[in-house]
Amino acid sequence: MAKIEVNGAQLAYDEAGSGSPVVLLHAGIADRRMWRGQVPALAARHRVIAVDLRGYGDSELPPAPFAHHDDVIGLLDALGVPQAALVGCSFGGKVAVDTALAYPERVAALALFGAPVSGNEWSEETEQLWEELVGDVDPEDFAATAAGEVRFWVVGPTREPADVDPELIRFAEEMDRRALAAEQALSAVDAGELDPPAIDRLAELRMPVLAGAGADDLADIRRLADRIAAEAPKGVRLPDVPDAAHLLPLERPEPVNTALLDFLP
Repeated sequence: MAKIEVNGAQLAYDEAGSGSPVVLLHAGIADRRMWRGQVPALAARHRVIAVDLRGYGDSELPPAPFAHHDDVIGLLDALGVPQAALVGCSFGGKVAVDTALAYPERVAALALFGAPVSGNEWSEETEQLWEELVGDVDPEDFAATAAGEVRFWVVGPTREPADVDPELIRFAEEMDRRALAAEQALSAVDAGELDPPAIDRLAELRMPVLAGAGADDLADIRRLADRIAAEAPKGVRLPDVPDAAHLLPLERPEPVNTALLDFLP
């Protein structure tokens, strides 16, 4: 692990390999460790940078206003990288899209797995699924909340916990407990959002875009992958990966790595 100052915050990151730069942006229920299956595979051809977004993992959270997409560009500046491909999962995918819209000349390509998009609204179907699978959880109880979120996102609506590797569930819950503490702290800081948001601006994504999802992820997420690939001029839809839900790169690294190595410039 290394740390570097970005826009007044010390951000933690791991770096490996050489070649064209690739920045890995983690899910909101995780941290940079979720890319443990990608870093060595991609480092054979690329300079791979896996960062903890501000407030998450080992990165700091000063009280000053900030925006995650500004931090991504600040990281590139601090590392002397003029342009990079961005790979994002879940919330990291949202940040990647926002970065590409705010700073299009800095983003060579986008690879998105289970990515929401700023400005998107969840369907009533998803809201009902949350009530059925998780229900009311005390937000101050990080262990219970993490267990509920992992049931919803990592196991997914079409599987039972017994269908999923128990080590994956354990690791995801451990990451999510830390992420929940991060989100609680982030709620007290002024975090800027892309304006206007990305949902109606996908046609502005002029770089190559790969959109994928796990077959066991939410229908909303899979529909968003369809929409991103359809509306981005150079969009490609990766077929849904079987037996995988929201943390697709962590759960099924092999097909993700194959797709990335084929796609990344």
